[in-house]
Amino acid sequence: MNTSLTPTPCVWLHIGSGSFHRAHQAWYLHRLLVQGHNEWSIALGNIRQDGVPLLDALQAQNGQYVLETVTPQGERAYETITSIQKIIPWDNELAALIALGADPRTKVISFTVTEAGYYLDNQFNLDQSNADVQADLNGGCRTIYGAISHILARRIANQGGPVTLLNCDNLRHNGDRFHSGLLQFLTLRQQQSTLDWVKQNTHSPNTMVDRITPRPSPEVAVRVEQATGIKDHAPVMGEAFIQWVVEDDFIAGRPPLEQVDVEMVESVLPYEEAKIRILNASHSCIAWAGTLLGQSYIDESTRTEAICQMAYDYVTEDVIPSLSPSPLDLEAYRDVVLERFSNPHIQDTNQRVAADGFSKIPGFIAPTLQECYQRGQTPRATAMLPALFFVYMQQWHLGQLPYEYQDGILDAAAVHALFDSADPLARFAADDKLFGSLAGKAEFSDLLRQSVARVNQWLTDAKHA
Repeated sequence: MNTSLTPTPCVWLHIGSGSFHRAHQAWYLHRLLVQGHNEWSIALGNIRQDGVPLLDALQAQNGQYVLETVTPQGERAYETITSIQKIIPWDNELAALIALGADPRTKVISFTVTEAGYYLDNQFNLDQSNADVQADLNGGCRTIYGAISHILARRIANQGGPVTLLNCDNLRHNGDRFHSGLLQFLTLRQQQSTLDWVKQNTHSPNTMVDRITPRPSPEVAVRVEQATGIKDHAPVMGEAFIQWVVEDDFIAGRPPLEQVDVEMVESVLPYEEAKIRILNASHSCIAWAGTLLGQSYIDESTRTEAICQMAYDYVTEDVIPSLSPSPLDLEAYRDVVLERFSNPHIQDTNQRVAADGFSKIPGFIAPTLQECYQRGQTPRATAMLPALFFVYMQQWHLGQLPYEYQDGILDAAAVHALFDSADPLARFAADDKLFGSLAGKAEFSDLLRQSVARVNQWLTDAKHA
C-alpha cells in the first residue's frame, strides 16, 4: 500500500497506558524514529483513572522511559523509547482524550483493553447486562465503546476525516469483533449518523500481538539505573522475543511498519489461531496449575515436569490436529513457546497470567474442545484446562488462593453461589457463556468431571511427593 497518503505530522493515539503497549507498539514506532521516519508519533491516554500515576510519571519524563529486554539465557538489553511524544491528562469526562481523537492529525486510534474489555457474550454480541456497558449506553465513558463513540461524534463535528481503529490485544478476530461491538453499541444508543459514518470512514484491521510483558517489579528500575545511569520512574521490561502481525487495511495511511519487521498480511487468521491456542491457552494452563501447587512464577511452573507435560499434551494431542494444515510449523512454535515460558529472568507471575479466566475459557480454550468433538475425538488433554480453572476458582471461593484473583467480568456472587450449590461441577459444565454448544451435554459434563478428578488426584500426589 502507499504509506505516504497522510500529511505530516501524524498522530497515533493509543488508549491503554499499561506495560504491553510500551514494550510492543511503542517499541516498533521508536525503531522507525531511529531509522529517520519522524512522520508519526504516539499520544498516550487512558480510559480509567487507575492509569493516572503512570501517566504522571511519563509526563515528568517527557514520555520517555527505558525498556529492558531479556533472553532465556539472561542477556539483558536497555533502550530508551522516544515514540510517545504526548501524554494525555486524564479527567472524568475524558475531555483531552476525546479532543485529540477528534483532531484531523490523528490517523490511527489503537487500544489495548484485554479480552474482558470487549464486553462480548459467547455469541460475540455486546453484553448489555454489564454495568459499565449500561453506564456508557447512558452517555458514560467507562468502556472502549463509550470512549470511541464520543471521540467519533466529535470527529464528525470537527470534520476530522477517516480514521483507523486498531486493536492490539489477544481477542481472536479482534478488529472484526470490536467493529461489530461498536456498531451494536451505536445502534443501542440510536446514534444513526455516527453509525453511518463509522461504516464509511473507519477500518478495524485484525492483529496478532506477542511479547511476554510482566508487570514491572521495583527491581526493574534498579537494574535500569545500574545499567544506564537513568533514574526511571516508569521503566518497563519484557522478553527479547517480539512479533506483530497486522492486516494491511488502514483507511487513512500508516507508518511504514514493514520496515521494522511488522508482518503486514492479507489475513492474520493462521497466526492468531496458533498464538491464542498454543501460547495464550498454555500460559493460562501453567498459571492455574502452578498456583494450585503454591508456585508464584510462570518459569518455575513451566519447569515443573508434570505442568509442562500438561501444556505439551494439550497442544500436541488436540490443538495441532485442530489447526492443521497450517502455514506455520506448529510443533516448532510449541517448543519455542515453552522455552519462552521457562525463561527464569522474566519473573512473570502466575497471578498476572491466571487473570480473566472467564474470558479466556470461551476465547482460548472452548474452540479446541468443540473442534475435537466435531472430528470425533474426545479432547481429554484440553479438558484439563477448564478442570484446572474449576479447581482454581474453588480455591478462590474458599479464600485459599495466595493472591487476589483479577477478572474484568467476574460476577463474584454468582461464582460463590455456584460453589455453594449441590453440584457445582454440573453447573459449571452447563455454563453456555463458557462452553457454548457443549454446555450441558452429557459427554462433555462427564469428561469435565473425570478431568477435575484427575486434577485433584494430581494435586494429592504432588503434595505427598
